[in-house]
Amino acid sequence: MVDLNALTRANGVRWANAKPTRKAEAAKVSSRLYQAKRRYQAVERETGVPWPAIAVIHERESSQNWKASLAQGDPWNRVSVHIPAGRGPFTSWEAAAIDALVRCPPFLARHKDWSIAAALTALETYNGIGYAARSVPSPYLWAGTNQYRAGKYVRDGVYDPGKIDPQLGCAALIIALMELDSEIGFAGAIAKGPAAAVPAKPSLTNPSKGSIGAFIVNLVRAIFRRK
Repeated sequence: MVDLNALTRANGVRWANAKPTRKAEAAKVSSRLYQAKRRYQAVERETGVPWPAIAVIHERESSQNWKASLAQGDPWNRVSVHIPAGRGPFTSWEAAAIDALVRCPPFLARHKDWSIAAALTALETYNGIGYAARSVPSPYLWAGTNQYRAGKYVRDGVYDPGKIDPQLGCAALIIALMELDSEIGFAGAIAKGPAAAVPAKPSLTNPSKGSIGAFIVNLVRAIFRRK
């Protein structure tokens, strides 16, 4: 039985320490994903799932093939044969994507916590928790970063510790997307437990300690307290 809270803490720590190892490739793929931002946002509006999460799932499941379902990569205009099987046919890629997020396990549309650690765990459950059961980083998330070296399920139930996942993981792609779009943010990334906390990125409301921004915020607060 996988402890999802422990997995979320572990993913938060991994995120804090993650560095891209295939940066040029990630930049190229993320640029392609970013160009379809409006299509992903259309699905976000219907499901509540952040568009960057939808985009990286699309890349992992079908290399951003618009003729393939977000659920498992099967053609969305036919009844799916891979898990989740029996879905469709649908009238569009968007309709199939909404079905995958709303009606298929792990029901990401029901997910409420989209802080980075929880978001990464949600993405990992979308692929399956077989890696977590082995206490190893999932390539679905971490391929293309220093948090992953090798190990992959080559088919259902068959794990090869020496196999290297050729695809980029969701985390590597999210890092690259964040460099393209400053509006992307997974707020409240905190890793609790033995490892150090992962601080949220500095902002106007959360400035770095000792910075000019912190001085201004404290000054404004002091002025309003006097009124």
